Amino acid sequence: MTAVPMEGQPSETTSAASGGGRGPKPRTSRVGKDPRVLPYLLVTPLAVFIVGLALVPAGFTLVESFFTVNALDPPTRFSGLANFQHLFANPAIRHSIGNTLLYVLIGVALSTALGIAMAVVLQRKFWGRSAVIALIVLPWALPGVVEGLVWSGIYDPNSGLLNSFLTSVHLIDNYQVFLGQHGLLTIALIEIVQVWQMTPLSTLLILAVLQVIPDDIYEAARLDGCNAWSAFRYITLPLARAGIAIAMVQAVVATLNVFDQPYVLNGAATTGVSLTMQTYFISFQNLDFGQGYALSLLITVVTVLVSLVVVRAVYRKVEF
Repeated sequence: MTAVPMEGQPSETTSAASGGGRGPKPRTSRVGKDPRVLPYLLVTPLAVFIVGLALVPAGFTLVESFFTVNALDPPTRFSGLANFQHLFANPAIRHSIGNTLLYVLIGVALSTALGIAMAVVLQRKFWGRSAVIALIVLPWALPGVVEGLVWSGIYDPNSGLLNSFLTSVHLIDNYQVFLGQHGLLTIALIEIVQVWQMTPLSTLLILAVLQVIPDDIYEAARLDGCNAWSAFRYITLPLARAGIAIAMVQAVVATLNVFDQPYVLNGAATTGVSLTMQTYFISFQNLDFGQGYALSLLITVVTVLVSLVVVRAVYRKVEF
């Protein structure tokens, strides 16, 4: 006999067709359930690398800056703010602060101005534009030590290209020693080398912002009688402030931490010594690692504060 289901009761055929809640359910991974997990999984290795390479040494520097860590005066012991007091009482540190300030002023101003000018030139497409951009990037790709060695041949007092050029145009009568004699001239010539390295990155950062400015804005300005200078002043500069701010920040970080160029070109001469060079001298020549940690911490704090001031003053959010 065939059982007839009562009214309102589902039949076995219907229950089996619908699964009845008794069939095996497909297994789904956690990422499949929540796609937001995947980006975090992808960046986790990089985050671990950054923490291990940057944040852990930074924390170690923060702690050790309050201790006396001197190979010539063991053992390591807590000294509070003594390292910072010794640094500010050191006339060599105060002199290097002035030098570093000049490096920052010259480097940020020149690299930003040149970056804006070169980005505006490269904003419009022309024949050979890609090759020009590739050539511009080369100085940025070179290590600072290599750049110092290249420019040492230009500044050489015996056979340098700068002396040769100046004598050929009769600006000087005989070859001169440019580095190490006068503080401001030495800093300016050294910073020109760093500007040569920083400007390509500033150009690319600003150019990236200029590329997204709609051409319709410039076309409308031309129809209203706006000339090239007015378009640059009232359209290009305001709309490129985000890229300019980033370019200035990278220039601030590079100039506040300048080491390779002055060390290669001028050695340990006080006329061009920077704060980062003093960190090296204190730590590895005097073996006073506690003061070296303290000076590194001060440089880091100043770099962060100055960068925040630059972003606050220059950066503006732009929407098209």
